[in-house]
Amino acid sequence: MATTYLTLTNRVLRELNETELTSSTFASSRGIQTAVKDFVNKGIHDIYNETGEIPLLYTRTTQNLFVGDNEYDFPADFRKADMDSFVLKPTELVTNGEFTSNINSWTTGDGSPSHTSSGNGRLNLNDAAAYQAISTIVNKTYKLQVRVFSPNSSTSGLIVRVGTSAGGTQNLNTTKAVTNFREGAILDTTFTATAQTSYVYLESDSVQLDVDYVRVSRQDIVTRKLKYITYDNWLQVFKEKDSKNDDGVYATPEFVYRKPDYSSYGLSPIPDKDDYSIEYDYYTTHTDLSAHGDTMSLPDRFAPLIIDRSKYYTYMLRSDPQHASLAERDYQRKLRLLRVDYSSRQEYMKDSRVIQGTRLQIT
Repeated sequence: MATTYLTLTNRVLRELNETELTSSTFASSRGIQTAVKDFVNKGIHDIYNETGEIPLLYTRTTQNLFVGDNEYDFPADFRKADMDSFVLKPTELVTNGEFTSNINSWTTGDGSPSHTSSGNGRLNLNDAAAYQAISTIVNKTYKLQVRVFSPNSSTSGLIVRVGTSAGGTQNLNTTKAVTNFREGAILDTTFTATAQTSYVYLESDSVQLDVDYVRVSRQDIVTRKLKYITYDNWLQVFKEKDSKNDDGVYATPEFVYRKPDYSSYGLSPIPDKDDYSIEYDYYTTHTDLSAHGDTMSLPDRFAPLIIDRSKYYTYMLRSDPQHASLAERDYQRKLRLLRVDYSSRQEYMKDSRVIQGTRLQIT
């Protein structure tokens, strides 16, 4: 269980022989109690800054692009981006197609579709059907991928339809057989849209089936890695063309640059369609804890470091350099151990990213 702000604060106060707080007195703290609360957040910030680029603070994000817009903000918890990790890919058109925690955005077509926690979350169809309307462009071809499992050993099939209405078959009408109930089956096919709204319809063939994911994206957009260029390079070579308010210069982005203030990044050329997405990796920063029940994003094993760091700042506030030095020594010793532990995992984490559901293998 993640350690709460109240627990961290009280552990520091306890070691300092100060009065501890409760959930009801936390917000009205005064004096040394308030100082310790501030030092807990300051200690967490120090850990983020001093642990460097460990995999634990490394995450991946997706940004949908918009035609004519070439600059986008980094996430609120952004600290540093891996500018060599930017990948351009087709935008995923299905909402909640991974069924991680629910089946929201899917409409019942027949029976009683439900959510199951199997795997990472799945759509359960027990003699039932569910569908979702997605935005499409007439005469454009789309890639459709569906992974389905059979919870029992009987051979079964998932009916997949795409049309201009729920259950319609104007664009696709197929059945994916599931013969290996342990490994499931993957449908990988295409359809050409005939309307601005297309309906993806899934139905079990009179048996129970679990759908692991549903993905739909433009077939003509190829996933590619973007080349990082400096902001100065962009100013000298690309800015004049990219600054023209003329959709005639819009095209598929090939380059990415970081703004000097580190708040945003830019793409060149300017995107010529709304069907692109960007995926990239970045290192997160700490968002200050506020309420007593807030939990730190770091694992519980970091709590002793936070306590030592908070004690250091408190002793410095008290003009007690001797005890501050002891707290600093304990903090640095534990920090070195954690650096060694997590840094040994960094290359594996960075080389095993998941891009479009495929794990990159280290060679």
